[in-house]
Order: sequence, then C-alpha cells, then structure tokens
Amino acid sequence: MQVVDVLVVGAGLAGLHTARLLAGQGLDVMVVDRRRSLSAGIRTTGIFVRRTLDDFDVPGHLLGPGVRDVLLYPPSRRSPIRLTSDRDEYRVADMAGVYEHARHAAQTAGARVLLGVRYAGVTAGVVRFEGAEPLRARFIVGADGARSRVARDLGLDVNRRMLVGAELIHPVASGTTTPAFHCVLDPRVAPGYLGWVIDDGRHAHVGIAGYPGAMRAGVRHLLETFAADAPGRAPSTGPIERRGGPIPVGGVLRRLACPAGLLVGDAAGAVSPLTAGGLDPCLRMSELAATVTAGYLRTGDEHLLRRYDGNTFRARFRGRLLLRRVFAGIRSPVAAEAAVAVLRGGTGRALAARVLFGDGSFPDVDPRPAGPPLGHALR
Repeated sequence: MQVVDVLVVGAGLAGLHTARLLAGQGLDVMVVDRRRSLSAGIRTTGIFVRRTLDDFDVPGHLLGPGVRDVLLYPPSRRSPIRLTSDRDEYRVADMAGVYEHARHAAQTAGARVLLGVRYAGVTAGVVRFEGAEPLRARFIVGADGARSRVARDLGLDVNRRMLVGAELIHPVASGTTTPAFHCVLDPRVAPGYLGWVIDDGRHAHVGIAGYPGAMRAGVRHLLETFAADAPGRAPSTGPIERRGGPIPVGGVLRRLACPAGLLVGDAAGAVSPLTAGGLDPCLRMSELAATVTAGYLRTGDEHLLRRYDGNTFRARFRGRLLLRRVFAGIRSPVAAEAAVAVLRGGTGRALAARVLFGDGSFPDVDPRPAGPPLGHALR
C-alpha cells in the first residue's frame, strides 16, 4: 500500500498553501480534491484585504484594481455613509487563477495534487477514496471546508454556527464605474450579515449572506431580490457566474489537532467572526499548521501539537465574537436603520473604519518554526 507523510484533503487556498510549505520541508505530501477542475465550485468572493497583500505574495496579475471607497447603506438605501481610505484596501482576485497558481507552487515544491478524487474516510491511518486506491497516511490535514468530513473522522471539533452566502459575478464595461465596495445592512435579505456589491471596474460581485434559519424565502430568491436594485451594480456585459456556500462564523474551533491530523481553513473555523473574511486567516493559520505538522512528524513529540490550539486564538476573539452576536441580533429594518444612524456619528464612523480598514480582523499568527523557516509567501 502506498504510504505518504501527509495527506491534504481539499485543494483550496488553505490546503494548497499548507501542502507547499510541508513539501518544502522535504515531506512526502499528497493533495486530493473531489473537484475535477479548480475553477469549479468556487465559494469565495475572492476579496483580498490590504493586510494579506502586504504579508503574502499574491500575484498582481491575478488581482483587480484597488478599492478605497466603502459605502454603508441602511435598508432604505438612502444616504449611505461613505468611508474613504488613502490606500488600496481591497482587491478582488481571479480565484480560479489563484488556485491554479497555488497548485503549481505546491507541485513545484514536490507535492502531488490529484483532482477528481473524493475522500471517503480513514481507519487506523488507512485512507479510503472514491476514484483512487487506498493509501496509508502518517498525518492528515483537513482542508475540506466548513462541513469537514475529516474533522468528524478524526474526532476534532466541527463548525456549528454558519451563515450561508450566494453571489453573482459578471463583467462590467471598462472605465464606466469607480471601484467601490457597497454594503447594505438589510435583515430582510441578509439576516445577521450584509448584502454587498463590490465593483473594481472590471467585474461586479453581487451577493448576500445570512443565517439560513432566518432566510425563509431561500438564499437564491433573496439574492435575486437584492440584485434587482442593488446599489452600485453596473449592467452586465457578459456571462453571469454563480457562487455560494456555508461560511463559519463561530470563531476558530477549540480542538484543531490530534496525533492523526489537524484542520486548516474553513474546516478550522479560520474565518473572522465579524467580517466573515476567510482568505487572510486561512493563509496565516496554514503557516502555523505547517510548522506544527513538520515538527511533529520530524520528532514524534505530541506536545508540539498543543501549539495549534484553538483556545489560544479564541482568547483574542472575544470582542469580535461579541460584535457578531450584536450583528446577529439586528433582525428588523427599524433596528438596521438605527444601527446605521449610530455609525453616522464620529465614534461610529471611527469604529466602522477600524473594522473595514484596520489590521485587526484576524489575530497575528507567529509560526516560529522548530527548524528551517517556512517562508511567508505564496510563490
């Protein structure tokens, strides 16, 4: 039976980044993903924040123009609050291209990436698949999304508090719009979260997310309702792509690792509970995950796994988790109008700017490798 040091389940950004780092440490790494193409089944908007672009080497040709303006709308859509940064705060990526770039980087480092292979479970280190022969893995990295099968099989924690999101993406006429991020607080279409339009002058992303139990009309219908008159949406000049999926917002899970494996990305709850952004957290936590995994496999010391402890992260999330509960409690248009009115004042605007433009959406993660440095890059 084939034996690998590390099996990574899921070829998203977290899984591929972790695989690259581990392969760079000389480990025998295999990545499997049930998708036959990395351009299929994309679930993220692809919004990279300035902090991520400062710290990680995301190829510039895969990023759209910078976005500096954010407009916050009440349910009435009248008199939005405009916040403007003196720097490019957001850039929307071609995520199919980002995934392909990350796959190439992982393969160049020595990892094998197999698409069209579905993980079917693990027993005593023997991993079963649909579409491939079983193999034996010394360690498994679960990068298989918010509803992780790996987490259940390894007896690790699973996400229980989730939003569900849906989005339309289409090209817009070049030079006809000013890049901007439009956010609508309207619990009728996005209970517990937002509707959004982010237009970087090339493509428009129009989406909503909310708690599924409160979306009685269904997320697809609510998205169509929102998109019909979404502020800032430019007419489509080409085919419309649809995306959607669950978004964990309960914070980083507590039990993330065991001697058989660990979790990264959405599987680990590595998403900001307030903003629901997951690209920055997945990269930061993947670096720590790779360091811990390499050290553990090199030494066999289970104490190293304790460094990958979700309770450490959760201690830094108290304020964000509290604001998430406040956000979730805005369930009527009247309450939403009042919340936006509070943000119009000086203190409210400062708080909004700190959330939208600040560096604290997700805590810093210090890998501190127990060996050669892993590097802080996607290349």
